[in-house]
Amino acid sequence: MTSLAEAFSRSRAQGRAALIGYLPAGFPTRDDSVRLMRAMVDAGVDIVEVGLPYSDPLMDGPVIQAAADQALRGGTTPADVIAVAGEVAQTGAATVVMSYWNPVERFGVDRFARDLAAAGGCGVITPDLTPEESADWAAATEAHDIDRIYLVAPSSTDARLRTVSAACTGFVYAASTMGVTGARSTVSDAAETLVLRVREVTHLPVAVGLGVSTGEQAAQIAEYADGVIVGSAFIRLVLEAPGIAEAESAVAGLARELAAGVRRRRIDAGPVT
Repeated sequence: MTSLAEAFSRSRAQGRAALIGYLPAGFPTRDDSVRLMRAMVDAGVDIVEVGLPYSDPLMDGPVIQAAADQALRGGTTPADVIAVAGEVAQTGAATVVMSYWNPVERFGVDRFARDLAAAGGCGVITPDLTPEESADWAAATEAHDIDRIYLVAPSSTDARLRTVSAACTGFVYAASTMGVTGARSTVSDAAETLVLRVREVTHLPVAVGLGVSTGEQAAQIAEYADGVIVGSAFIRLVLEAPGIAEAESAVAGLARELAAGVRRRRIDAGPVT
């Protein structure tokens, strides 16, 4: 499997930010979700976030909620999510799961880390889990060599940034704005300040998510971040597509646009440091 460290190292060597794409497993169906994520990778996505659909997604906006609801109606389970992650990892892209903590805890903390590692996944993003409540998860991820990714926000104090960053092992997820997920016409100016603050307390890569939807926005974020995360924009294309073939084409088109965006800073700004 490709590790997060390898994925970020490769993009850094190319003088650009990594492109990270998100889609929920099981959306619009299990097999179609694999097809769409593979299309994202073929079009330039470096790291794939496989979403674990959850019935109470506190930080997800209406677009991701709609996709998660569809996946849940289709019967998607945590075991399905791990299997999907394994199939996506076969593309060679670093593959992580994005999940709220309750499904992981119910599935079994050690079992989740063990099964994901066995499938080929390399990390888990847990948006609602705090480092202070992560003793069991830290032990499981260490035992099975799975990276832990936690979130920081513009409201995080310097002390909080140190605590969260110290608990991360793959990268630090910097939420560009307060509020729920969703594509936006502009990305908050607070994102760059947050990334600079995080860099003061860790040497891990810092990736920015929440609100990115265009190649231009990806290029702007790639000026200062190690990774650019896109989710809702991909999902919206799938929701609006009349069929899976059209959805695949639209997803691949956006991925190519975003991939060109993160590469644009290589010419304009020189290598990422």
